[in-house]
Amino acid sequence: QVQPVESGGGLVQAGGSLQLSCAAPGRIFATNVMSWFRQAPGKERQFVARIRGTSIGYAESVKGRFTISRDNADGTVYLQMNNLKPEDTGVYFCAASSIATTRPRDINYWGRGTQVTVSS
Repeated sequence: QVQPVESGGGLVQAGGSLQLSCAAPGRIFATNVMSWFRQAPGKERQFVARIRGTSIGYAESVKGRFTISRDNADGTVYLQMNNLKPEDTGVYFCAASSIATTRPRDINYWGRGTQVTVSS
């Protein structure tokens, strides 16, 4: 099944930084809104950030700390995460949708996720 592939997760101390990458197949990357969601243990999956062309959106909880970007040349989406907090811990999923959305049910393609753990 065609899907995005995430990389770059890991363990970091509070205040540290990580960069996540998402490689998406060409036909998915070119025609969809690319987003990042995350899911903490025992909680619902939640929107983090999205990008389509120059249009960008962030969840309030990550504004000013996270930056989403995309490289159109190689079909990669990045999430630069700075000043990480323990509450940022979770599995981070790359996602593609035909519309700009914060709702997991609107997503057409999901990656398998990458674990991010922030220690206090």
